[in-house]
Amino acid sequence: MKTKFIAIFSAFLFSQIALCERPNYSMLTNQQIWSTGDFSAKGVRGFRSMKNGEEFTRLEKNKILKYKFEDFSGASSVLVDGNELKIEGKSISIQDYEFNTDESKMLIVTDMVSIYRHSYTAFYYILDLKTMKFEPLDDKRKIQTLAEFSPNGRFVSYISENNIFVKNLSNGKIQQLTRDGQKNYIINGTTDWVYEEEFTYTKAYDWSPDSKYIAFLKFDESQVKEFSMTYYGSLYPELFTWKYPKAGEDNSKVTLHVQAIGKKRARQIGVGTYEYIPRIKFSPVNATLLIQTLNRHQNKLQFFKFDPNGKSNQAQLFATITDEAYVEIDDNLAFLPDGTSFITTSEKDGFKHIYRIHFDGKMEQITTGSWDVIEVKGFDPSTKNIYFTSSENGATQKDLFSVHLESKAKKRLSTKKGHTDANFSNGMKYFIQTWSDANTPPVTSLHRQDGTQIQVLEDNQALRTKLESYKLRQKEFMTVNGAAGELNAWMIKPYNFDENEKHPVYMFVYCGPGSNTVNDRWDGATFMYHQLLAQKGYIVVSVDSRGTQFRGAKFLKSTYLQLGKLELEDILASAENLKKLNFVDPERLGIQGWSYGGYMSSLAMTKGAGTFKMGIAVAPVTNWRYYDNIYTERFMRTPQENTAGYDQNSPINFCENLEGKYLIIHGSADDNVHYQNAMEMINALIKANKQFDMFIYPNRNHGIYGGNTRMHIFDQMLQYTLDNL
Repeated sequence: MKTKFIAIFSAFLFSQIALCERPNYSMLTNQQIWSTGDFSAKGVRGFRSMKNGEEFTRLEKNKILKYKFEDFSGASSVLVDGNELKIEGKSISIQDYEFNTDESKMLIVTDMVSIYRHSYTAFYYILDLKTMKFEPLDDKRKIQTLAEFSPNGRFVSYISENNIFVKNLSNGKIQQLTRDGQKNYIINGTTDWVYEEEFTYTKAYDWSPDSKYIAFLKFDESQVKEFSMTYYGSLYPELFTWKYPKAGEDNSKVTLHVQAIGKKRARQIGVGTYEYIPRIKFSPVNATLLIQTLNRHQNKLQFFKFDPNGKSNQAQLFATITDEAYVEIDDNLAFLPDGTSFITTSEKDGFKHIYRIHFDGKMEQITTGSWDVIEVKGFDPSTKNIYFTSSENGATQKDLFSVHLESKAKKRLSTKKGHTDANFSNGMKYFIQTWSDANTPPVTSLHRQDGTQIQVLEDNQALRTKLESYKLRQKEFMTVNGAAGELNAWMIKPYNFDENEKHPVYMFVYCGPGSNTVNDRWDGATFMYHQLLAQKGYIVVSVDSRGTQFRGAKFLKSTYLQLGKLELEDILASAENLKKLNFVDPERLGIQGWSYGGYMSSLAMTKGAGTFKMGIAVAPVTNWRYYDNIYTERFMRTPQENTAGYDQNSPINFCENLEGKYLIIHGSADDNVHYQNAMEMINALIKANKQFDMFIYPNRNHGIYGGNTRMHIFDQMLQYTLDNL
């Protein structure tokens, strides 16, 4: 009896102690974060402004609904119901759509299948909104992508099997503009892999505003070397082969052409000597074609103009922008209504600012200051205001501004610290604003062009309420001393934080050129995973090294010709300074990154060995010779020109230095950072007789996702961290 009483009392006492030790917050799991959608923020996506600028459409539950901006959350009308659109008796699933100019017809997109990061195949259908006649765009050919109405709405252009087609909507006749398209040989009207990935550019054709001409690029890939990946799952694995130009290797030969609709032959346009044609665009005011070309070093951007109505086949050079390092290509370009000028961005004065460039070559700077413009949102001819986002209030911030084209008067339209983005209506009368900060889920609201708020559309209050029970730790912004000055950083302290105790540090890195991780914005699932680590007792830190963006061109381009060198110096210096904090365990620092961040993790564990106890590298570049030429040569030039820069900063060459626990993870179907990088790194580690850990995800690409994949990879990284840090 006494023994039984003692046992019962002991059990009761243990349960009370356990109850007292139970945390006063809900526990996170990777399943919640990556599989359930419990922490997914809601947005107001997919709104499409109509021509009048007062109404918009949205795709909701396979229906295209029409609203008024001034009554966004109010009454709507059903413009199109996808469930009523039948093909062979079956309803279609609307995935995207586009109006013609007078909004009497619509292109419906369905059955989209991804090819690479931005490209896809799809089926297109034409819907007459007056008669509701619904028919395939082309019932004989599998449409590749990029179908669009001509400006006058009488034609639809599209790409199929690397050729350009134009359908006359009045008689249904289809004209094939090009006939030499062939996989892995000739591409017309769309781009090759490396243009798509590095110039974020797939639509390589454009209509003249009078709908008389189509200008297009032709890619001759015949001299580009092939790369192959193996897909597993069948008895005999399948091989996928495509053209991928690695650093120092041959590119596609790209030429520019223009063809009149109804004519049989295209004219080739002469644009001097160039390696790349990263953008072509007709002015909407007249038939002037604006052409941008880049040299192989990407430090000389030239602007040409061409009149297809003229007799000459030679484009006219009128402006050039050069840089000692490189010139970035972006979409910050808007034509002005005078028909003889446009606005764009440049780093000519050391910071990225808006310039007006005239077709006679005159350049006029519109914005000035020791800060960077992030994105040009558009121009309002009625007010002559340019709308743009910038980092004027710091590299961690993003604000919305307007600036007058002539007076240069500037006004801040955003009102809160954090990250503000905007999507404007036609005519720039309204914009949908999305705001968040590092610790607050996004708030979406409707505004007039002067910034006046009309209404909040989504405040994610349900998500905020749910998060309250988890008592999330704040992401705290700070600066740390790098190898050559102060760097922006953030820290999430553990849930059991005691400044008098020592805690392990988990450093999350990217550090790639022009890409920041230290942003004062909601970071979704990644933020929640870092909270999970904090619940497990880790301090989570991220640092933006030299080479990251929004601190001017000097800071951004300091890593030129030596990718990895200064970034590693900054990461190591930051880590050593963190070790000096009284609440950091100097023997328990770990580092993790993906893509460029995986490269930095690998470099830190090898060339920078001794600082970190553990490193996790996901999809890392391990030798810059293995990566594509547009990206790599922009920052490094070719291996033939810069052998030391490549060799001295590729982790594959420092495997003999490896210290600590190192995990390398890769997707076997990564078309971007090839699986080759992992395999060659593994060979080098074996040669150096170094032990390591690895995991390969079959058939997964650079994002490593699909089904349970994301939960699996983060469960794996979490357990590796718990076991080794």
